[in-house]
Amino acid sequence: MDKDLLTTSNTQNSLWHDEHERLQFAELVNVFYAREIPALAKRADQEQISRALQSLPYYVERAARHIVQGCVPLELDSHNGSWLCSQKAQPKWQADVCEGYFKRYAVVGLVVPIIISSDGLTRLAIDTIDQVRDNTVHCNQHQWFNCSGRSHDNDFTMMLKPSKALLSAACCGHQWRFGKAISPRILSLREMLLASMINWKNVRTIKKRPY
Repeated sequence: MDKDLLTTSNTQNSLWHDEHERLQFAELVNVFYAREIPALAKRADQEQISRALQSLPYYVERAARHIVQGCVPLELDSHNGSWLCSQKAQPKWQADVCEGYFKRYAVVGLVVPIIISSDGLTRLAIDTIDQVRDNTVHCNQHQWFNCSGRSHDNDFTMMLKPSKALLSAACCGHQWRFGKAISPRILSLREMLLASMINWKNVRTIKKRPY
């Protein structure tokens, strides 16, 4: 066998610790394709759809690998592509708590919980900080917040101080209607991947990743 091919084969085999990981990876890839392709089909811009389809295999496989090997302390439902944990009471935004934290510890790369409330429905999401300046914080998806966690764009989106409980609930898609727990929502591929980027040993600091 060609030496380069042998090296590649050995490298690929070393990616997985056991058959269970291989199975989870395969199940996640199937679920993510089943989710992402119908979502792409709804877009109107054909050029955008074409570009997205070309890059989709890379992002799907990358997400599945990081999820399986990301050491996330949550139960993984690989059949449905979701994280699982028990649902607790609806969290509350506390401006003073957030301001005291983000003025001191906001840093690029930190994964933060976001609470979104509208028309009686409250849900948790996760996002990453990508800019910090002048007592404001910019998140990759939810844009600008002041250090108290209040969004610059609307009155129903707030950034919360990171905690293991809040980030766990956000990763599991927990949501409430008029304060009562309802079935979790399905997370996007990006949000599923973000769970593996959290420093679960200390959620208030960024994770140093070897990849």
